[in-house]
Amino acid sequence: MRKFAIIGCGRIAERHALQISRMAKLVAVCDIDIEKARLLANTYNVAYFDNVETMLLALPEIEIVSICTPNYLHAEHSILALNHGKHALCEKPLAIHVADAQKMIEAADLNHKKLFVVKQNRYNPPVVALKSLLNDNKLGKINSFQINCFWNRPDEYYISSWKGKKEMDGGTLFTQFSHFIDLLYWLLGDVKSVKATISNFQHDKIDIEDAGVVLFEMISGAIGTMNYNVNTFKKNMEGSITLFGEKGTIKIGGQYLNTIEYQSIEGRHIDVNEMGNPANDYGFYQGSMSNHDKVYENLLKAIDDADSQFASAHDGKKTVEIIDMIFEAAIKNTP
Repeated sequence: MRKFAIIGCGRIAERHALQISRMAKLVAVCDIDIEKARLLANTYNVAYFDNVETMLLALPEIEIVSICTPNYLHAEHSILALNHGKHALCEKPLAIHVADAQKMIEAADLNHKKLFVVKQNRYNPPVVALKSLLNDNKLGKINSFQINCFWNRPDEYYISSWKGKKEMDGGTLFTQFSHFIDLLYWLLGDVKSVKATISNFQHDKIDIEDAGVVLFEMISGAIGTMNYNVNTFKKNMEGSITLFGEKGTIKIGGQYLNTIEYQSIEGRHIDVNEMGNPANDYGFYQGSMSNHDKVYENLLKAIDDADSQFASAHDGKKTVEIIDMIFEAAIKNTP
């Protein structure tokens, strides 16, 4: 039975701990806030620490470390785990700087360990169905696409937090919508060029964007837009991807890519009866669908089988590269 440790004991760590306890063995947790670490540890009757190095030295039996710390610490903690000879599973985003993502990959290669990134929206049943259509070329050549991400994050979300601080958070595309950038790359391939405009309309206490519009040109020749914000009134509204192909049009949507809202496909009709897990509930707001069960099922397969498909660090780095392209384009577009 594989032995895990968790670094970072916030809300998302609770979902990791639950799935680890179901499929493997959780042996330790760590957080600089020792009370948070103690509370999570007591739930699963495991050791707890307030220093990562101390934990890794004290428990050499740890095989895999799940990184659940704030965005800006993902690189530091992943590299530390890898340098101690552990595999690492990093929450999204892999990093908030391309150079850090590259250092993480180099640390994995140097230590002959595997580095993965959490991309749970790949497991949403409608997304799985769409990926299958594309793999089988059932939509024909994709000409254009539209991505909408209309969520709500109130001021309370950012109070007394690393969230909303550019050097710690990275931006709304990293913290809220990096899954959509990952799906764009996973479904349609790499990006050739972007044009973008970003702004902050309603959150005067943060130094990142709360809205943006992006125009993509893909290497495949497809063109499309991404319109995103965290300003919808009081609650999340929509998370959707629409593809327009030669042989079909399909929109997967709902709040979290959990429904098929429209389909017209030559000779095909997609029937997705099981729409997946409910959204992550964080009290005054909801996040994306909770597919961490599937993340861990596939992680354990990928650890032992090099051919098992899983979101690799290279996929995670590509998301960071595309977001970096968007921010660079937005800077050039600023008067």
